[in-house]
Amino acid sequence: MRGFFELEFTPYRVVSPEQSDRGLVTGYYEPVVQGRLTKGGDFVYPVYGVPDDLIVVDLATVVPELKPLRLRGRLEGRRLVPYYSRSEIEDRGVRPGSAGFDAAPVLAWVADPVELFFLQIQGSGQVELESGERIRLGYADQNGHPYRSLGRYLIDKGELTLEQVSLQSIKAWTRANPDKVQEALNANPSYVFFRQLSAGDAGPLGALGVPLTAGYSVAVDPRYIPLGAPVFLATTSPLSDQALERLMVAQDTGGAIRGAVRADFYWGTGETAGESAGRMRQTGRMWLLWPRGERPPRGSAGTP
Repeated sequence: MRGFFELEFTPYRVVSPEQSDRGLVTGYYEPVVQGRLTKGGDFVYPVYGVPDDLIVVDLATVVPELKPLRLRGRLEGRRLVPYYSRSEIEDRGVRPGSAGFDAAPVLAWVADPVELFFLQIQGSGQVELESGERIRLGYADQNGHPYRSLGRYLIDKGELTLEQVSLQSIKAWTRANPDKVQEALNANPSYVFFRQLSAGDAGPLGALGVPLTAGYSVAVDPRYIPLGAPVFLATTSPLSDQALERLMVAQDTGGAIRGAVRADFYWGTGETAGESAGRMRQTGRMWLLWPRGERPPRGSAGTP
């Protein structure tokens, strides 16, 4: 296999528009949360499917240069207006006295709004029912609002320092500050809607439409790295200087994955994978492997 890639591909060093070949490497995983198919008891937080009134406009059909951008909204009369933000969806669907958010089907009910929030951040996950059966959920769509980092919000508020921020420290903060949780979650107006996937899939589906492989699938910014391309990633393991260097495949995207030298390392399913993903905030470099003799896409320059 190594001989095949060395013979058939040319490695191109990925550089940013500022000519830097170093960038941020984070991690993500497939969480497993406890849930129910019917609302009751503590299980009052809905996991929504795609709303019937969500309109998605593919801007590339109007202006080809805007590929792969999409405009999302809803109709008010004959006007297309922004879709509901996270706080507006929560106001309608969860809080006491709300009018109800009936535009979207409910796929499951969970007991912890913070776990639901991180299920959305990861973009996929599994809901474990009382019987032990699991439902696999995958990303279906999004409300069109920009992603805002909860970690950055807590840093700006002086609740955590940059060095402290991790998935684990953020969850610990939410447990210690229940009265501040909803305000903090609403700082990220982006809201993800899900669809149910086949339980027999080998892994969650990435943006490429194929199951992700733990340790070998990576999320990238498709403006610079084409989905499906082999990528050599050179970084370090979470909270260490131990080298983590391997050939991976660009199979996914993410709202926080922006920039040429930017990668999100897929760690797998469950708590152990979450431990590694939550602590990963490393510096790394990337090489795009492109078919020999073909011109590489924008965002790559030079050979190592």
